[in-house]
Amino acid sequence: MKRATPSLAIALLGLALGCTVGPRYSRSAAPTPAPDAWKTQPPWEQAAPKDSIPKGTWWQIFHDPALDAYEQQLLQANQSLVAARDRLDQARSLARVATADMFPQLSADPSAVRERGSGNRPLNGAAPTIMNGSVQTVAPYTQNVFTIPFSLNYEADLFGRVRHNVEAANASLQSTAADLQNVQLVLTAELAADYFTLRELDAEYQVVQESVGYERKGLDLVNNRHEGGIANGLDVAQQATLLDSTISQLALVQQSRAQFEHAIAVLVGQAASTFTVPVAPLRDAPPPVPLGVPSDVLERRPDISTAERTMAFENAQVGIARTAFYPHITLSGAGGLQSQNIASLFNASSFIWSLGADAFEPILQGGRNRANLAAARAAYDHQSVLTAFQQVEDGISNLSTLSQALATQSAAVEDARRALSIANNRYVGGVTTYLDVITAQTTLLANQRLATQLLGQQMVSAVYLVKALGGGWDATEINHEQIHPQAGQILQP
Repeated sequence: MKRATPSLAIALLGLALGCTVGPRYSRSAAPTPAPDAWKTQPPWEQAAPKDSIPKGTWWQIFHDPALDAYEQQLLQANQSLVAARDRLDQARSLARVATADMFPQLSADPSAVRERGSGNRPLNGAAPTIMNGSVQTVAPYTQNVFTIPFSLNYEADLFGRVRHNVEAANASLQSTAADLQNVQLVLTAELAADYFTLRELDAEYQVVQESVGYERKGLDLVNNRHEGGIANGLDVAQQATLLDSTISQLALVQQSRAQFEHAIAVLVGQAASTFTVPVAPLRDAPPPVPLGVPSDVLERRPDISTAERTMAFENAQVGIARTAFYPHITLSGAGGLQSQNIASLFNASSFIWSLGADAFEPILQGGRNRANLAAARAAYDHQSVLTAFQQVEDGISNLSTLSQALATQSAAVEDARRALSIANNRYVGGVTTYLDVITAQTTLLANQRLATQLLGQQMVSAVYLVKALGGGWDATEINHEQIHPQAGQILQP
């Protein structure tokens, strides 16, 4: 091989540092500009800044120690979250694999062989030999072959294929990191929603239980009046029917509570049969949720960051697809020792070597490379941004509507209480039948349950609004998830 070959290799390496084909990535703008303000105004005064949602522990905005404890259990033991963390670890390893191609690859393949050649092997053009007066074409032989070869290969990244691979791997790594945060946000929001629904059911159970109490008193009253000859058997039967129906409602509320308790058990990584949430009726309205401006959502939602990093990955794939149209240049070298006798294996005459370069240029590929490039270019997506704006607007609208509904429903409960008092007084005074009392009791219970349900829906809507806003997360939190080639890798297996 000519002496000029190493110089050529050095020149190619120098060129590889400055030539890259493929598009440079820049963050794509949203398909429509972010509005200056939210369409629906929240039912509270906006006084807190954007970062008042606790980063990483957004649920603390509700100031509920029990919820805080369950969320911490979820972070430690939820199996879906464990699987998402495992996927992130895998993505880190794959990014390291991509950086390995930026370094020379050295390998060794020692071998020791004892072999016998056939006496009837073909001549392959060799002249026959004369042995003992007869023509001997070939002779059998037995020999040893000891070899210690080394090979060194390096891809001259002249057109950026390896660098685009590293870029794609890092984008995939950051996308997986954002996806982990999104999984955590979804799971913690689901836990909070289940927790507040369970507490609403505790409050609803208390309401129905109180209704059972005064309906029992009503049945005692009607029985006493019936025994005194003032009331008839129909009044007793009607009140007994209402009492039994309300007790049935009590059992159904308990059933619903048990289902949400079991759901919380799964989320915190515990067996439903051994998990119990203490009874704590819901009383408080949700706190104000700091909204910020719509453009903040683009930086605060991990699912949008996942989509954006996926676009960066696809952009790198476009670069990789473009490099397929250019030569694939590999520099290679081999050396080692070979001898038929192990005693002479390390002699100078046993040394073997070779140097070379290979340039693979695709010419006709049946359209494969062109199709791969078109497929890579078609992978962009903006839908997640529009979905984010929709979910926040839905959350604000829900809270605003529920706030108004709860105010009027509280008034309805007071009206129903007054109507029941009037109906009782009119019945005792003999002005009306007991059917009016039955109707007033049913109306009061229905309105009390609805008021409690509206309060629970408020809390759940506040949870999902915080989730829609990203739960205090910030896109900069995944910037550290990036693998860079390290000089020490050149000596790593």
